[in-house]
Amino acid sequence: MAESEPETPSTPIEFESKYFEYNGVRLPPFCRGKMEEISNFSLRSSDIWIVTYPKSGTSLLQELVYLVSQGADLDEIGLMNIDEQLPVLEYPQPGLDIIQELTSPRLIKSHLPYRFLPSAMHNGEGKVIYMARNPKDLVVSYYQFHRSLRTMSYRGTFQEFCRRFMNEKLGYGSWFEHVQEFWEHRMDSNVLFLKYEDMFKDLDTLVGRLARFLGVACDKVQQESLVESCHQLIEQCCGSDALSACRVH
Repeated sequence: MAESEPETPSTPIEFESKYFEYNGVRLPPFCRGKMEEISNFSLRSSDIWIVTYPKSGTSLLQELVYLVSQGADLDEIGLMNIDEQLPVLEYPQPGLDIIQELTSPRLIKSHLPYRFLPSAMHNGEGKVIYMARNPKDLVVSYYQFHRSLRTMSYRGTFQEFCRRFMNEKLGYGSWFEHVQEFWEHRMDSNVLFLKYEDMFKDLDTLVGRLARFLGVACDKVQQESLVESCHQLIEQCCGSDALSACRVH
């Protein structure tokens, strides 16, 4: 269920040379040359977007969103490659042209800061679900992720990695600004601001907010059934070998 991530070099010099800086924000190199096209990307009112800073629980959130919005069942989700159903806007594959032509309702993910997302989104188009995660947990997951992938093989210490995180030297720039920008738009009619920790502390309320935001009508019994399905989904992910995947994306 792991998402493909930007290649991150293992030495400090390589770290500095591989990233692409755009308007003061450090981005993965595959964003180079496409930021204007992303800004002009056409939205539809039926679009559902999931936006996070990397390692904020994207994989688990996308399964909950798919379950709630599509009326899918757990067996169906277990058999599918859900990443293929929710492409990442800025990633090289499948590419902006293909994402643009997907049939509605499109489900699209991104790690880009609010200011770099399509301008139509800023004007109220589509529905945007943003999830924030406690940075103390996030940076641990981000560090482990950098060390675990062969394409990254990060060899620095955790302390060095934390300094990079604090000094905006990782892909997608400052976590603090990323979250702050969406927090400032949390009252926008097309934005739902969620917290990763609430999936484990108060799932009932989170699922209810998610269903209302997506326009999924359900009575008390239906919502209880939906919440139970989400509980089972989280237990399946986080009580198995998929624990590292579902908790860190």
